[in-house]
Amino acid sequence: MARAKTDKGPAERRRAPRRKSSRRQSDAAAAKGAVVITGICGRLGRRLARELHRERPVIGLDRRDFDDRPKDIEHHQIDIRRKKARELFRRGDIEAIVHLGVMHDPRGDSQMHHAWNVVAFQKLLDWVQIYDIPKLVLLSSANVYGPRPDNPQFLSEEAPLLGADRFSDMRDLVELDMLAQSFFWKRPETETVILRPTNILGTVKNAASNYLRLSKVPTLMGFDPMVQVVHQQDVVTALQLALRPGVRGIFNVAGPPPVALSKALRVLSRPTFSVPHQLARFGVERLWRLRMTSFPAPELDFIRYVCMVDDRRAREVLGYTPSFDLNQTLHAVDEERWL
Repeated sequence: MARAKTDKGPAERRRAPRRKSSRRQSDAAAAKGAVVITGICGRLGRRLARELHRERPVIGLDRRDFDDRPKDIEHHQIDIRRKKARELFRRGDIEAIVHLGVMHDPRGDSQMHHAWNVVAFQKLLDWVQIYDIPKLVLLSSANVYGPRPDNPQFLSEEAPLLGADRFSDMRDLVELDMLAQSFFWKRPETETVILRPTNILGTVKNAASNYLRLSKVPTLMGFDPMVQVVHQQDVVTALQLALRPGVRGIFNVAGPPPVALSKALRVLSRPTFSVPHQLARFGVERLWRLRMTSFPAPELDFIRYVCMVDDRRAREVLGYTPSFDLNQTLHAVDEERWL
């Protein structure tokens, strides 16, 4: 997909501060530059900021409040799409951008989603190119591959992104991922990194964590897929590793070894009840229309079919190794109950 046109003319581009010496800096020096985190007020954004600010300047970009932020973290409550954001990126001391500011709201208006997710990311790519920012890290998701009955046991980073085929709400995330891939090839001087973690568990409010928090968990009769999960702190570690100078490419990120869904629920001591797929789909669709559930019907495919990834590249190139075992990762969802 073509990159959105920028509002900059040739004269403006010539006035933009360039990083003539940034490529000649040592790795140690480059690693100390400022990092912009979009979506810093989210659960992952806060965790990443608290890790990074001890080592280098951190700048947050999020329309939400960050009232408990460390004092040395800058926070700008501005929209990436607005011209005011341009002043932030042109300041000349930014070495990396970590893009976490993706809206996930299955009930949200599709046009609003597209404007916030895709149009905003296109604008961010403009700022990276105009102001010669050396590093861009996008947190995507392994869900872009899509759960399918014909999936191989493990999907590599070269597998097609079919997540939107059955689940239209995945369209924006797939488009973001593909935009980042296109940027990776068109602008090799920028170290572009795309991370595709499996189901992130913890205090994050995503579908996987919300499903495992249910007091009584529905399963689909005749289906017990193998699933992969990753602790939220391991994802933060992967983001930190992606920020190292010289790292670029696409990386699947997984946690402990895969486990059958039924075993994961036993580890959590969750009572379950089994429902035929067609009945479950009808029931979820009805509950969705009545606003009695936060799970749209296409989410059922994630407890029906396999969508597991091969994370060898992250382990070999990034040096990534998960720190949390299966028990710790699964029980991370219960931390939300006490917040």
